[in-house]
Amino acid sequence: MNGAESLIQTLVNGGVDACFMNPGTSEIHFVAALDSTPGMRGVPCLFEGVASGAADGYARMRGKPASTLLHLGPGLSNALANLHNACRAQVPLINIVGDHASFHRHFETPLASDIESLARPYSAWLRRAGSAATVGRDCAEAIAAVRQPRGGVATLILPADAAWSEGGHVGPVPAVPVLPMPGRKKIQDAAALLKLGQKAAIVLGPQTTTEEALIAAGRIAAKTGARLLAPFAFTRLQRGAGRPMVERIAYVTDQAIQQLSAYAAVILAGAPPPVSFFGHPDRPSVLTSESTEVFALAEREQDCAGALMALAELVGAAQTPPQVQAREGCSNPTGDITAGALAAAVAASLPDNTIVVDESITSGRGMMAATAGAAPHDWLVNTGGSIGIGMPLSVGAAVACPDRPVLCLEADGSGMYTLQALWTAARENLNITVVVFANRAYAILKGELANAGLNAGPKALDMLDIGRPDIDWVMLAQAMGVPATRAANLESFAAALRSGLTSGGPNLIELPL
Repeated sequence: MNGAESLIQTLVNGGVDACFMNPGTSEIHFVAALDSTPGMRGVPCLFEGVASGAADGYARMRGKPASTLLHLGPGLSNALANLHNACRAQVPLINIVGDHASFHRHFETPLASDIESLARPYSAWLRRAGSAATVGRDCAEAIAAVRQPRGGVATLILPADAAWSEGGHVGPVPAVPVLPMPGRKKIQDAAALLKLGQKAAIVLGPQTTTEEALIAAGRIAAKTGARLLAPFAFTRLQRGAGRPMVERIAYVTDQAIQQLSAYAAVILAGAPPPVSFFGHPDRPSVLTSESTEVFALAEREQDCAGALMALAELVGAAQTPPQVQAREGCSNPTGDITAGALAAAVAASLPDNTIVVDESITSGRGMMAATAGAAPHDWLVNTGGSIGIGMPLSVGAAVACPDRPVLCLEADGSGMYTLQALWTAARENLNITVVVFANRAYAILKGELANAGLNAGPKALDMLDIGRPDIDWVMLAQAMGVPATRAANLESFAAALRSGLTSGGPNLIELPL
């Protein structure tokens, strides 16, 4: 067994069964080992930013690590933007980064680089494999590291000679750790806040927006009158008819301040205190008012789900039916395309258990409100603000859940960062329907100009225009092997959306706005 074979077998034994990859010469023995080591699915990606974003999407939906395979320092550099988003999502992810053979590094060949320095800011765990004999052990430790409460990215640098040399050993993977509960007093203090009768909100972190934890939060809300909130940049949220109602904290600073000003107490369940995305000269960074008590029920290193269940017991809500969203009848609108009508059309078309990946930025801001009472579904968003994650995240989600349709709501500017994901969707025949909002502009930055009170002239505005020439998304998708259409009105959009979501394969709809 060589080092590459021991690495893949250790990954598989540790529950890591998908690798999103863009390999090169230094990683070729890992690629060859896919045939001799069953259990690992290799998913080819034409760009490393697609690989890292797809691994994030896979981890969000499966709740276990995915891996990437990247080519040396330049390949890692191409992946960093979506690794930033994965770090913010607190998902478990293992990077395998190839390097030159150990005896070749000192020659300073063109691809030589300081991989450790590139990886360190985005890696909760980082190591260079010393030899084939240690690769399996190193991999097992990487898996153990990302299973810790904070999750995170582990980066294992694999020199080519450590991959090709014989003497590899499969590493023993430790059991998944049990998360510690917060102290009893924390739960008692949170219960006391909720019993005061003042208006309160519970902000839900990554561990608490799905399954039993979300149900417990819904029980608490029903019993105490507390509102459930999610940060603007949440990892994954189960929502729709029959599920607890969770309101997203607004992106726009003034709107978020007004939204949160209604609460005398804000209880954090594994979520950070609400702050604005950016600093402004005349607006506060902290979104809660000075009179609001912000209380941390549980830190993200703790068992946040268990803390919510214990809190439900303490406030007498353990048997209370959760406060859930009613099913809302949705009819397909007709006529000209508007933002509100598009949101209504999406709500009417969502099949049960759709996974919605939302990177629609400005054009889709009404989507969550419009779909609150739609069929039950999952909603995934950009957690780190580095754009170009929508289509890669959809690829990973579709690989993780092949029996569920994926709807990707994508801005045209963001989509151009990682449009290579369309090729992977076609290659793997993934059940993804991409809706591109083609407003031909970085519209969010035009809004930021207005928010800053800047009187922008024609040169400044021209920098935010991505027309002239207009990008033809239908032709781009078809060139990647994805069937595509352009919707001219709401009727054609609704028909294309329903067709795409039931097709079982990849589709793209361009919406000129």
